[in-house]
Amino acid sequence: MAEDPGVNPATGASTGKQVQAGGLPPWGVADLPAPPRYSFRTALRGAGAGAIVLGLGIGSGEWLIGPAVTAQFTAALLWVATISILLQWIFNEEACRYTLYTGEPVMSGFMRTRPGAAFWGWVYSILGFIQLGWPGWAAAAATAIVAALIGGVPGPEHQGQVLFWGYMTFFASLILFLFGRKVERSLEIAEWFMVIWILVFLLAIGLIFVSPANWLAVITGFLGGGAYYIRSPQTGELMGLVPRGADWFIVAGFAAYAGAGGLGNCTLTNWVRDKGMGMAGLVGYIPAAVGGHKVPLAATGKVFEPTPDNVRNFREWFKYVRFDQGWIFALGSFLGMGLPALMTVQFIEPGVQVGGMGVAVRQAEGIAAAFGGLGSTGGTLLWWGTLLTGFWILYSSQLAIVDLVPRTVTDILWTSNPAIRSLAKGDVRRVYYASLVTFVVWGCIAINLAQPFILILLGAFIAGLEMAFYGVHLFYVNRKFLPREIQAPLWRQAALLLFSAFFSILTLVVILDRVFGIKIG
Repeated sequence: MAEDPGVNPATGASTGKQVQAGGLPPWGVADLPAPPRYSFRTALRGAGAGAIVLGLGIGSGEWLIGPAVTAQFTAALLWVATISILLQWIFNEEACRYTLYTGEPVMSGFMRTRPGAAFWGWVYSILGFIQLGWPGWAAAAATAIVAALIGGVPGPEHQGQVLFWGYMTFFASLILFLFGRKVERSLEIAEWFMVIWILVFLLAIGLIFVSPANWLAVITGFLGGGAYYIRSPQTGELMGLVPRGADWFIVAGFAAYAGAGGLGNCTLTNWVRDKGMGMAGLVGYIPAAVGGHKVPLAATGKVFEPTPDNVRNFREWFKYVRFDQGWIFALGSFLGMGLPALMTVQFIEPGVQVGGMGVAVRQAEGIAAAFGGLGSTGGTLLWWGTLLTGFWILYSSQLAIVDLVPRTVTDILWTSNPAIRSLAKGDVRRVYYASLVTFVVWGCIAINLAQPFILILLGAFIAGLEMAFYGVHLFYVNRKFLPREIQAPLWRQAALLLFSAFFSILTLVVILDRVFGIKIG
């Protein structure tokens, strides 16, 4: 991978033709590499970032918060997930638009705006750490292992076992990222395996065990069915768009984590960069420690002039982004939210308040009972299969997060701090693996601090707060820095403002409810 001739990555000094852009060093200029000829096969090969961000989202909103909401209100709140996934779909594509043009993660675009790189780097790093620095997924995944071993929901007496397996999942993640050519590629392969396993297993369970009435309830729930179809099992009244007694803190978290949720929406572009899509093919990537080799990662991206050939190539590259985010992320998010909701509606008594791994264990018990119970061969196999799938779901999120947080920190430092690049002697692996080890050590400490479901709900609320800023910020960045020839249509730009408005309203309602005691609805 050739170094960027427009900017010296160690010093940030200009060495050739360049384009001024905000508060970071200027971009170099080159022609946009032509993409592979578009086909289903080449699009699928390029769809790794979508699989990673789907794996990230499935373990939080789809498997933990989603079933907790569905268990209490059946499918009446699934319309919230519909709006969230559709808006995230557009946001993700528009964030990738910036990366295809510049070769930079979108966070670098944010840092190019006033009041400067240091301000936005600190703000988004702190918010991202508050969101994802608490290893609720590791604890929940460990709980799945212990539940399978003891045959039920782990209690306080099993805390030591849960911690042990939580530590083991962290160390397994660290080992995985040591090997391969690219860190992104190692993560992509692991996420593809887990995502395919999860969706195939859940779809099979849904087709075999879930009644047509519950399929109809879930499908109409995505369309706002609580207002005209879904009735309360206690009173027989229509649930409405927001059922009586709904906890806005959980609803807001449900919305944020129905999809990538928060920092993951931006770090998607770091993985797209490492896939080498668009101008990213000219700037480098983060290589693995074992099996990889030192690859110069440019601190500053490179852009192209909007000539007819370059614009045509850009549109071809964008087809890959649309396939990745439409067919992998968006469709996968709907399946990842809908299939666990089917299992919850079918196997958990309506109105039950249950959170965390309690949902998965109750689902496993219901599926086993439908096939003869734990005393039968089929029931026992389904019990183990459901808990194993629950583990893959939770571990897929944890694995992505273990890379996501150090990767984001690394790219922020690498882009904005010449001293860090000099100290690392131009080898980005030194910064990435130092950040990775620090995060794993912190995770092993933080896993002791609170119940996993509480940690995940807190992270979901912060994700919504981040997303309230992200949409407006991306709207500004893409209008300011991208040539008019490759900017999004006006309706997509407006959707970015709607993205921020949606999550701003939910965040404000939670603050009014929890801080000031003002009840809405």
